[in-house]
Amino acid sequence: MARVVVGSENPVKVGATERVVADLFEDRAEVVAVAVDPGVPEQPRGRAETVAGAENRAARALGADPEAAYGVGIEGGVADLADRPGLYLIMWAAVTDGDALERGGGPALRLPDDIAERVRSGEELGPVLDDRLDTEGLRERAGAAGVLTGGAIDRESALAHAVAGAFGPFATDLY
Repeated sequence: MARVVVGSENPVKVGATERVVADLFEDRAEVVAVAVDPGVPEQPRGRAETVAGAENRAARALGADPEAAYGVGIEGGVADLADRPGLYLIMWAAVTDGDALERGGGPALRLPDDIAERVRSGEELGPVLDDRLDTEGLRERAGAAGVLTGGAIDRESALAHAVAGAFGPFATDLY
């Protein structure tokens, strides 16, 4: 049985990993969560910083468990997109087996201008949304992805796409 260690105890990140692992490995894998330091700020800014957080989480998750076959890292951040107005929520995942390190991206969603302004001024997206919507812990439930798409997707499904993209080179013979 393959042991897949995800570098976060956030239930949404663990759930996204479990979805992908269930599809790829059927009943031949287990997912274990471990808290790791992503090595980036709480609110990563830009694609490079967001991807680095995912890569760090994956490597540190693998290193935290000697029985792990794979380490998975997931990071959400905000970024400007070249020649496009607004600030975007971005999601990246990384998977490593200790030899290879692969990455996959999730959807990019434009933030409403008032929320983007607060995030640009240094606030974190999750607390800004909680404040705006009068909620608590939104990032551990539907997340910004759920709110920004009117519930068409939720954070777990958005992150699952990133994790699946990162696992792709390990799951197919195309690479």
